[in-house]
Amino acid sequence: MPASGEMPDAMQSLLKAAQSAGDGLPPVEKWEPAYCGEMDMVIKRDGSWWHEGRQITRERLTRLFSTILRKDDDGVHYLVTPVEKIGIEVEIAPFLAVRMDRIGAGKDQSLIFTTNFGDLAEAGPDHGLRFLPDRESGELLPMVHVRGRLEALLSRPAYYEMADLAVEHEGRFGIWSGGVFFPLEVTNGDA
Repeated sequence: MPASGEMPDAMQSLLKAAQSAGDGLPPVEKWEPAYCGEMDMVIKRDGSWWHEGRQITRERLTRLFSTILRKDDDGVHYLVTPVEKIGIEVEIAPFLAVRMDRIGAGKDQSLIFTTNFGDLAEAGPDHGLRFLPDRESGELLPMVHVRGRLEALLSRPAYYEMADLAVEHEGRFGIWSGGVFFPLEVTNGDA
């Protein structure tokens, strides 16, 4: 943001669109606005948002932007309004799953993940878990589907808590949630 504290026009427009949604999520998947180029905005691996090399520290602002975020078939993340679509960079995933809660046990358990923006995703048929290889370390990156094509990277504490629940099923080691068995192994895609 400029040193004067004023927001660039593109940021003002995006903020206005996010605020107009009120408490609900805007229907970004239904909007087909014109592509307006890229913005120097990055969502880092740790879930922090950066604009023009500076961290956005106002949680309310990043929370609002998270409501107008979408990932298209082309694999690019965009901030979307009814009239514009602006590409941004996402290092791993746009959200971070900071908490995991378990209801039930064994095959009947449900694992519910809470993101850094308060989204809830119950792993199961509608919110899959997948594991991508980290290009740098080779470790598994655990991801949970949140909404649209958006996912959350599990924080280390959430991942370790989930991994403690792993069991063997049909010769594979994995996690049960929502009636689905998710093997703890690399699945489609890469990070």
